[in-house]
Amino acid sequence: MFDSTWRRWSWRAGTASALAVALFAVGSPAGAQETVDLADVFNPLVVKALQGADISTELTPLGLSSDDPWFDEPEIEPGTAPGTLLKARPVSVQVYQVRPDVVSAHQLMYTTTDHFGRQVISTGILMIPEDGTAPGDRKIIGYAEANDSLGANCAPSHQWTGGNQSDPAVAQMFGHGWAVMMSDVGNDGDTAPHPFSIGQFSGKATLDGVRAALALPEAGLESDTPVGIYGVAGGGVAAGFAAEQAHDYAPELNVQASAIQAMMIDPATFEETAAGGIGSGFVFSSILGFDAGYPDVRLDDHLTPIGHNVAAAFRASCQALYLGLPFVPFDVLLTNPAPRTIPALAAAYADNTLGKQAPASKLLISSCEDDFLVPFSEAEQLAQTYRADGGDVDLLPSQCGPLDYVTNLYKTVTDQLGMQDIAWLAKTFDEAEGK
Repeated sequence: MFDSTWRRWSWRAGTASALAVALFAVGSPAGAQETVDLADVFNPLVVKALQGADISTELTPLGLSSDDPWFDEPEIEPGTAPGTLLKARPVSVQVYQVRPDVVSAHQLMYTTTDHFGRQVISTGILMIPEDGTAPGDRKIIGYAEANDSLGANCAPSHQWTGGNQSDPAVAQMFGHGWAVMMSDVGNDGDTAPHPFSIGQFSGKATLDGVRAALALPEAGLESDTPVGIYGVAGGGVAAGFAAEQAHDYAPELNVQASAIQAMMIDPATFEETAAGGIGSGFVFSSILGFDAGYPDVRLDDHLTPIGHNVAAAFRASCQALYLGLPFVPFDVLLTNPAPRTIPALAAAYADNTLGKQAPASKLLISSCEDDFLVPFSEAEQLAQTYRADGGDVDLLPSQCGPLDYVTNLYKTVTDQLGMQDIAWLAKTFDEAEGK
């Protein structure tokens, strides 16, 4: 998971240079998905957006900070259904200093259910390409973004309105005419540390975000709109749980396809494998995310003085900071260098391990055969578990080996961003419609 997240972060620092290596692309290995055509990213809608976009060095984020009164939560009436839309406002999509004029967007606040079964509030952002697609032909993607951050103003609501997010997979989705709903998995304006890696919460928040999007009159989406679920790395955890939970938790949603990639499957195994390695800071932040969601963990009781300082910095920041602490041994940060042995954390890990039930929708698991943090064998085992439970699962490897970065950088980078999974989603939608 960290491996993929690190590469996604690196992409954002150099998107143009990575795309330039398309000239060096070669064929895909046997059994892998096809190479993404660059035209799928720079599709007619994206080209039109760039041609007509408002571009200025003076553009700033659009007021979506934690002190914005819009984030104030209303009282929820007892019995309010999960996914109830509480309020919404139009916002402008802004990617770095570009505001495209062919995408409409709304920030939503809605009810959802946390990992304790409590009714809570989440925010999120709905983006719809203005491409003339008829409401009856529109699809919606419940996109669980790989945004594993503890701090406020780090989630999609902020990122896609000036917080500097770039994701070519979204451009591909817009090219298909799909609406994209991203949950913040909680109130993005809440200044308390945000839980993450908690699939029992993020999965439901993803599904309830789609429910809220369908309820927004301005979106013009029909109640039976075909739904896809998608997530990579940290987002793959949320998407995986959403796929598992959809049939029982949100049976009215017309979920037809789910795609998950490079996700942490068993948090305890991930901690054991990755702690102290290149992803040490990210593993530590993930544990802090569990601690934020499960107060009984009481991680502060197990921190060294250095660990307290690092935790304080992480809890108030976004995920880019966590990547700057590689190879730090956990006994530098924790008096218990194996926090998975803390009973409350072990129980939380077990509750948030994928594989509890097979998704009712068709599922793609895409994982790197050479991933040194999330072994491909775990993805194989997850696929077997789902199939044994009656699931319809495609397991397709992605490209990420060290040599691949030399021999086929374009294919490797696009694979790590999950861009090849979009074609699978489109094909599965077509199959559901009998095309």
